[in-house]
Amino acid sequence: MKKYLAELIGTMVLVLFGCGSAAIAGSILGNLGIAFAFGLSIVAMAYVIGDISGCHINPAVSVGMWIDGRMDEKDLLLYILFQCIGAILGIAILVAIINSSLDLGGYLATGLGQNGFGKASSVGLSAGGAVLIEIILTFVFVFTVLGVTRTEKTSNIAGIVIGLTLAFVHIMGIPLTGTSVNPARSLAPALFMGGLALQQVWVFILSPTIGGVIAGLLHKNLYTEEA
Repeated sequence: MKKYLAELIGTMVLVLFGCGSAAIAGSILGNLGIAFAFGLSIVAMAYVIGDISGCHINPAVSVGMWIDGRMDEKDLLLYILFQCIGAILGIAILVAIINSSLDLGGYLATGLGQNGFGKASSVGLSAGGAVLIEIILTFVFVFTVLGVTRTEKTSNIAGIVIGLTLAFVHIMGIPLTGTSVNPARSLAPALFMGGLALQQVWVFILSPTIGGVIAGLLHKNLYTEEA
C-alpha cells in the first residue's frame, strides 16, 4: 500500500498547489508563475516519494510506464485509482480554502484551474485543436519522464528535469487549454465545477492517455536492447 498512498499524496499536492495557484493567484502569477507552480510541485514530490512509487502522480505517465514494461496491470490500475483519489482530495482541500475567503467569491467563481476549449479556452481553441495539443504536450512530457528515468546515470537529476519539462509544456498549453497532460488533474476540478468543465473533460482524459501511449510505444522501440 505504501506506493499507492505515495501516489495519492503526490497527486494531491500537485493538484492543490498547481490548480490552487491558477484559481487563487492566477492574475498575479500569470501563465509563467502557474506553469512553475505545477513544475515545482513535481520537483518537490519527486524527491520525497520517488523512491517509494516512482512519483508518477499522473495516469498518463503510469500508462507510459506500463507500455514500456516497467509495471504490471495491477499496479497500473491501482496507481490510476489512487492518483484520481489524490486529485479529488486536492481539489476538495482547495474548495475548502477558497470558501473560507470572503473576497474570492466562492470556488465556482475561481474555476479551480479547470481545463477547457471553445468558450473555456483563452484563445477559443477548437475541440480538435485541444485534442491535438494535449496529445503533443503529454507525449513530450511522458517521453521525457521515460527517458530521464531509464538509467541510474540520470536518476539523480530526474526530479528537476521532469519538473522543468512540466513547467515548459504548461507555458505553451495554459493559453490554449489550461494544460492538462494529466487525466486525474483534469477530472477532479471538472467534478466540482460541473457544467461545461464536466462536458469537456473527456478531451482531457482521452488525449493525455493517447499521448502517454505514443510516448510509451516510441520509447520502448527506440530503447530496445542492442544486439
